[in-house]
Amino acid sequence: MWDFSWYTRTGPGEPFEDLDRAFTEAVERGYNTIRICAMPYLIFGSGLSGETEFGPLGGEYAQGTRWYDVRHRVRLDPRAHLLALLRAARRHGVVVILSSWEYQQSSSFAGDRRWFDALMAVDPEDRPVRLADALADACELAEAEGLAEVIAFVELHNEVQGGYLTEGLPGREPAVVELRERLARGLARFHERQPAVPVTVNYARVPLDAFRGIPENIDVGVFHPYVYGVLDELVVGYGLRATDGGFDEERARADLMRPGAPPFDQWRPPAGEEWRLKATIVGKPEIYVHDWCDAEAWDRFLYERYGEHRVSMLRTLDTWISAAADLCAGRGIPLVFGEGWIGYTPLTGNFEEGPIGAEFCRQAVRLSARVGAWGTIVCSNAAPHHPMWRDIALQRECNGAFAGTEVSAARS
Repeated sequence: MWDFSWYTRTGPGEPFEDLDRAFTEAVERGYNTIRICAMPYLIFGSGLSGETEFGPLGGEYAQGTRWYDVRHRVRLDPRAHLLALLRAARRHGVVVILSSWEYQQSSSFAGDRRWFDALMAVDPEDRPVRLADALADACELAEAEGLAEVIAFVELHNEVQGGYLTEGLPGREPAVVELRERLARGLARFHERQPAVPVTVNYARVPLDAFRGIPENIDVGVFHPYVYGVLDELVVGYGLRATDGGFDEERARADLMRPGAPPFDQWRPPAGEEWRLKATIVGKPEIYVHDWCDAEAWDRFLYERYGEHRVSMLRTLDTWISAAADLCAGRGIPLVFGEGWIGYTPLTGNFEEGPIGAEFCRQAVRLSARVGAWGTIVCSNAAPHHPMWRDIALQRECNGAFAGTEVSAARS
């Protein structure tokens, strides 16, 4: 999963400074597919053109947080960079899933707020349709450049039930259900414009209580089975995602954080950059704790309590994967697991990369293969912009196990 990092992390020494090198390393690890935020609305819907600046959120803010530890400010032409990525993918025999994270955090990395403002100016009811048009334009561009075969399929947006796609919903039923009509209209628009390209939306976790909300006109079922379990005990227990003052700062500082952390209400981007806090949906207490995390204390909490959650976590993983497979079998569409498997941990944390997390990766890949999934992932943290990228053996093992062939033919 290369998400938005393939354009935010292109500075000197960053993992996507050289796209060919990144693809070479991916193929060596057994991957044949990547999934990206294609910046569709920025390129084709916002009215902005020319070079765009990308960089960190400012100062040291979010530098200890996965996906946000961008080191350099860079300028690039988004349209040209997208074409460069598609051409590099073709050179390396890799296909690309085009998606968007724009209504969640992509614009928070931009040099100014114009992209974010353009996104928010769209009526919430129209956002999926506008994304569909932008992604259809991206497919037209790829076709005009002889790159259509590089596109595996299209997602209107990442994890649709979390972010600004839900703005204006009544909130009486699960967001998956209330989003259904909006998303169905967007999918219909894309089908109208690009009938030969499979299109879908994807969902955080596997929403068993809201399957009725998944539109009938998806071409691929895509889910992100983050089981959390023991990680939920930490996240909920300390209020890391609380929006109502429920963050237990005193306990978090005592139990999970390094000495010298500033007070929570003082940990912000520099003056003038506060808009970035709205442009990303990641909880502010979560960024604060991740930035100042004592990695050993964080991991120790999870290891000490894992035994109480082990059975339920494995059962949840099995249930979710089986249920997603049944849904897709009933609709006659392929199944893909685009992210997983435990949850969002600090950049310096090692629980998901360690022996327990690695075995979850193996088990999830085995289950994915057992149910006949079309595609799966080793782990969301197994990507060039995460420390887990260095664990080449685990990635080759999991990719080979999923494909049931030699690593060079693996799909993940």
